[in-house]
Amino acid sequence: MPRKTGLLGGGLAAALVATLTLALGGCSMETTAPGSARQDAAADAKGAFGRADCRKAKCIALTFDAGPGKDTPELLDILKEKKVHATFFLLGKHHVVKHPDTVRRIQDEGHEVANHTWTHKILTDQEPDAIRAELEKTQVAIEKITGKRPRLMRPPQGRTDDTVSEISKELGLSQVLWNATAKDYSTDDSALITKRILDQAAKDGVILLHDIYPGTVPAVPGIVDALQKDGYTFVTVPELMAPAEPVPGTIYRP
Repeated sequence: MPRKTGLLGGGLAAALVATLTLALGGCSMETTAPGSARQDAAADAKGAFGRADCRKAKCIALTFDAGPGKDTPELLDILKEKKVHATFFLLGKHHVVKHPDTVRRIQDEGHEVANHTWTHKILTDQEPDAIRAELEKTQVAIEKITGKRPRLMRPPQGRTDDTVSEISKELGLSQVLWNATAKDYSTDDSALITKRILDQAAKDGVILLHDIYPGTVPAVPGIVDALQKDGYTFVTVPELMAPAEPVPGTIYRP
């Protein structure tokens, strides 16, 4: 995947709208599906299972990007009531440091705390030192709050390349993409968000939502109820690939 330039302006939502398709198409870099990693796990692999063994169960991972925000506590209440664990890819500068109690709660309630960079810069536009800073600052901020460094990261807009992968490997971070998105940055219609996710949901899939947009959190109960009724078990991303463990630098995409 060639390194891109000139996509930093226009704000988070506008940039997402403009380039999301680039994240999920036209990328020649090799990726590994979580289900394939699970199937290829060595006999002595030690990845931890969640509420289900996804070698047998119909599993799906629910993930949230770019928080925590003001609606994240409500989301955590919903997930707790539904007995669902999710993976949260957190932004550092204006989110992790602003909502430390929420970050701590995410971990304490059994969710996976992950890295979504410091300021949402497009990593493929950055020089190596800037890429490292975007990831490392968030690693440090999260560790100060939770006592643990994340093992997963999601590059903004899913944009990655060999340099990003190399630096991710150095920092002990696996990269996680997705196969189902509601494009909730472009609509506040919770019913539409729900429909888009249900239309794209698949076994061993990874759902991308954002807990910072108004229509998203209200859509979560309907998404969870419908998929559970259809036989899905919600797991975190590492649980999805268990007994395999996330490999730093590797790009995981269903």
